[in-house]
Amino acid sequence: MREDEARRVRARIAQLEQDLTAASARTRQLRQDAGPELRNAKFRLERIDECIAAMR
Repeated sequence: MREDEARRVRARIAQLEQDLTAASARTRQLRQDAGPELRNAKFRLERIDECIAAMR
């Protein structure tokens, strides 16, 4: 269950990072939207990984 959640968060992080590196007219807005979400997702993933490690 936690491992599935970790996979989903990792996939979202990858998408956000891709959005941040995309060059387009809406890049500035993407950065403003994706930046905080990316930080939150990385923090959440860190906590999920800690939980998974503690369960092993």
